[in-house]
Amino acid sequence: MGRLLASAEIADEVVVVDSGSTDDTVEICRSWGARVLDRDWTGYVAQKQFAMEMTTGEWILNLDADEALSEESRLEILQAIQNAAADVNGFAMPRLSRYLNRWIRHGGWYPDRKVRLVRQGCARWVGDGLHERIEVFGRVGELKHPLLHYVYRDVSDQVRTINRFSSVTADQRRSPASGWYVLWGVVHALGKFLECAIWKLGVLDGIAGLVIAMNSAFYVFLKHAKAWEKGLDTRSEQPSASEPRPPKTDSR
Repeated sequence: MGRLLASAEIADEVVVVDSGSTDDTVEICRSWGARVLDRDWTGYVAQKQFAMEMTTGEWILNLDADEALSEESRLEILQAIQNAAADVNGFAMPRLSRYLNRWIRHGGWYPDRKVRLVRQGCARWVGDGLHERIEVFGRVGELKHPLLHYVYRDVSDQVRTINRFSSVTADQRRSPASGWYVLWGVVHALGKFLECAIWKLGVLDGIAGLVIAMNSAFYVFLKHAKAWEKGLDTRSEQPSASEPRPPKTDSR
């Protein structure tokens, strides 16, 4: 968190929304002069929209706790808002992720452009439980220098995220309890591995690129397997034709 706050010193104000953290996050934020607002967790979109509405400046820079600005991006942001045309209400910037001790530039992870800088009152957060984004009312400009993203602490952290996200996705797209759905998941997962490792040149990121490609494929397979499992649970709740039914009782 300190890395983020140090990189955001260009801001006139810093607003942090905390949802009951139990570590020293609040103290760290306040030591950097941030205004900390406590709010029960209501989902990514609602939390980020609330944070944006609590700011007072003309321009709002939206950052997550695992992100930071480089010196080049800070200077570019200041120049962008000073020279922005009247019809430009937002700016998108590339996001460069660091994982397994290297910056990942292939495999579909880069440039990963995100709209994060918006004019007050001219944008809103939208999306589902996993994929939120900023919708801008007006023209969006592009910045060149990347936002730095410290994505996962290690492989175990990525696997935990894959397990959590695949469960959410499976709940949203419950499928019939058909084995063909799982087989399609195998094919889809193989295609995802080839897409990340070969087509999007993940192999150029070395072993880290192969780990990313394999875990991306694993995520795709888990989505199918868990959706199939949800369908299986639903079907098991219905008695089959051959299953004996309990005798009727007279309730009078």
